[in-house]
Amino acid sequence: MSALVKLLTAMMASFKDLIPIILVVCFFEIFVLQQAPANLASIMIGLVFIVLGLTFFVFGLEMGLFPIGGSLAQALARKGSVFWLVIFSFSLGFGTTLAEPALTAVANEAAQVAATGGAIASTAEAMGSYAMGLRLTVALSVGLAILLGVVRILKGWPIHYLIIGGYITVMILTAFAPENIIGIAYDSGGVTTSTITVPLVTALGVGLASAIKGRNPMLDGFGLIAFASLTPMIFVLLYCMVVL
Repeated sequence: MSALVKLLTAMMASFKDLIPIILVVCFFEIFVLQQAPANLASIMIGLVFIVLGLTFFVFGLEMGLFPIGGSLAQALARKGSVFWLVIFSFSLGFGTTLAEPALTAVANEAAQVAATGGAIASTAEAMGSYAMGLRLTVALSVGLAILLGVVRILKGWPIHYLIIGGYITVMILTAFAPENIIGIAYDSGGVTTSTITVPLVTALGVGLASAIKGRNPMLDGFGLIAFASLTPMIFVLLYCMVVL
């Protein structure tokens, strides 16, 4: 019975999260456009699916992704194997990013736009190669970003110096990069921090900081996502400057 109560409570919480979106849509439909929403029945069914999806997603995070990332980080830290910890952090960042649905969508859209603009050939093979190149570049950058973040936690480096240096690098590269790839590069930093990467990487950082003596999980455990958002911009700018 307790499991059912938790499920219903989580559903109510998911519905409350959707209320601001529903209110905004209703306001513009009723008071601005002064019309009833088209396909109201389909919209209501879709909202039910969204509530269910958000609920099960949160349950999945709590039951699966958070424990996996945290427990592996703590186990590797207690074992004292820096080599395997670094390999694990890179592999985690690379694998989760490559599996991101948002990154796949953006890469495919970028390939179609590049083909339309004449930057690449308008063939399925060329567009597929371009999209996969973008995905691999972003995944590689996130893997290295998580690796750098783990080293920062181990060494106790201040995060703000690394972040400032990274954005200065982005500004310098932007000045030399072709204009048609700057937007793609900036968006690549956002799509990497999505449904799969964020929970695992956050759990990794907090778990690692909790297992290392002298580290504060609140101060040292967070910040990996910032690296995961920053490095793709640098790598995609460099990738497109070389390829295009």
